[in-house]
Amino acid sequence: MRTKSCFFIMLAAALWGGIGVFFNLLRTAGFTPMQAVAIRVFTAAAALTLYLFIKDRALFRIHLRDWWCFAGTGILSLIFFNWCYFTAIEKTSLAVAAVLLYTSPIFVMLFSALLFREAITRRKILALAMTFTGCLFAAGALGSGAGASPLGICIGIGAGVGYALYSIFGRLALKRGYSSITICEYTFLFAAVGALPLSRLWDAAPLLAQPQSAAGALGIGILCCAVPFLLYTQGLSGVETGKAAIIATVEPAVAALFSRVLYGESLLGGKGIGILLIFASVVVLNLPEKN
Repeated sequence: MRTKSCFFIMLAAALWGGIGVFFNLLRTAGFTPMQAVAIRVFTAAAALTLYLFIKDRALFRIHLRDWWCFAGTGILSLIFFNWCYFTAIEKTSLAVAAVLLYTSPIFVMLFSALLFREAITRRKILALAMTFTGCLFAAGALGSGAGASPLGICIGIGAGVGYALYSIFGRLALKRGYSSITICEYTFLFAAVGALPLSRLWDAAPLLAQPQSAAGALGIGILCCAVPFLLYTQGLSGVETGKAAIIATVEPAVAALFSRVLYGESLLGGKGIGILLIFASVVVLNLPEKN
């Protein structure tokens, strides 16, 4: 079960690594970061709602007293971290923004220790230290080379906080007996309701007719949102929240590869060291335990 859960989380993270590619399509088409957030969550909500309507309508059932779980995953997490992430891409780069997003394990570890009493072991501390150091190298704070803008770094870390909240609220919803697909459905619905008025997406309605916009919307909403969130939420059922957050740090490495292949961004020097440290932290976290 643990191996399968880890695979789901890593696959979800790899798909998330392509977010920036489709965001750049929407950005060049003329959409703002918040409008890109609205497109992402609205497309994901529409696709998953249609899927559940055909497959099993019973999965729509939730208790009204649990609405706060989905407000947490949808508004406090999904909207906030997406806006921070897309804005950080604009102010830094795809690779740096993705790596800064993965300060999230630090916050997940702290939240999980307080709320779920998950142990903070030496191995977790080592993996977190490697992850954080990797983030510093990628952001240019360590080593040679130009660093990212301070504002971009702060916003990128804000994305990490928002991303961490999904693991926390998602775990709480799982404890209440909801399936991963139900959690994702209401996460996207709450996020769509919150993002549409904030983005004023209707002002950019003419841009939606462009083929580039359609490709960006389908990619960012289905391939890089609905599918990986289902995989990640399912993975949370078999892996500790803190470990899941660190395993998912393969995302910035995938994003960095896209950044290099598609946009010619250099991965030498500090950025390359940072990516290697992040990968190494995943390996350290998953080494066999010693008696």
